[in-house]
Amino acid sequence: MSNVVLLFVCLCLGIVLGRRGWLPPTAPSVLNSFVIYIALPAMILLQLHGIHLRPELLFPVGMPWLLFGIGCGFFWLLGRALHLPDTTTGALMLVGGLANTSFVGLPMINAFYGPGGLATGILIDQLGTYLVLSTLGIGIAAMYSQDAGKTTSSLLKRIIRFPPMLALTLALVLSSVRYPQVVQDVLRSLAGTLTPLALISVGLQLRLNELRGNVSALASGLAFKLLIGPAVLGLLYVGWLHAHGETIRITLFESAMGPMIGGAIVAMQNGLNPPLVTLMVGFGITLSFLTLPGWWYLLGAV
Repeated sequence: MSNVVLLFVCLCLGIVLGRRGWLPPTAPSVLNSFVIYIALPAMILLQLHGIHLRPELLFPVGMPWLLFGIGCGFFWLLGRALHLPDTTTGALMLVGGLANTSFVGLPMINAFYGPGGLATGILIDQLGTYLVLSTLGIGIAAMYSQDAGKTTSSLLKRIIRFPPMLALTLALVLSSVRYPQVVQDVLRSLAGTLTPLALISVGLQLRLNELRGNVSALASGLAFKLLIGPAVLGLLYVGWLHAHGETIRITLFESAMGPMIGGAIVAMQNGLNPPLVTLMVGFGITLSFLTLPGWWYLLGAV
């Protein structure tokens, strides 16, 4: 559970550093840039190298794609109904539609299902969540950002030039090439900075006084991420497709994790309502520790 402790320590460190003013105002932007250009590509190069998709993995690997697609539809309708700004709708799609299937998900799988379930969680994270972020995620970020000149060609260029997307392409190209040990060690060290730096950045920007004006969006985003999204996937997998067994239980359990930190960083980098994003991550990860035992209990019957 050391990963879980690390989450809260880094988030609290960021809050303290922000309140004390011990870091310059540009610190969150610098940290976010390091995560996007260095840490996240290193993580992808390390985790996705040599991975091969097999038919029997369709249910777990497909879950993050379905969750993100359902989330985009849900938040698009919500944005229209509540007349939300595009930046808020895009933020909800990225943070509410992507689950933290690694830094929260893997420790939780180990705690509730034992180490035998970690293989399923790793596949969900590697072939699902990170791929979604590097493709559909950056597309949504580009579409809903306030940058001028959002033509189809410019959106495609942003997706293709997105550093994690370049890392993904390189990882696939090198899938049959064995990394030298020194390369693996360097990538592992760089990837290890992702969670601490990302959560410190979130903590630096977390302001509870910014709840005003974001309460409805925050409540809706957390309700979808922690309750509605997993429930819809449960109905789809179990009710319609009649899928059962330990792998399905772990897959649906992963869908109920709090918001993905990488998605939050991408949202903030693109100016998608950073105050809402930080609130979603801070409250979402904390509340997930209350909702996950409930999901574990309910999924016991699957």
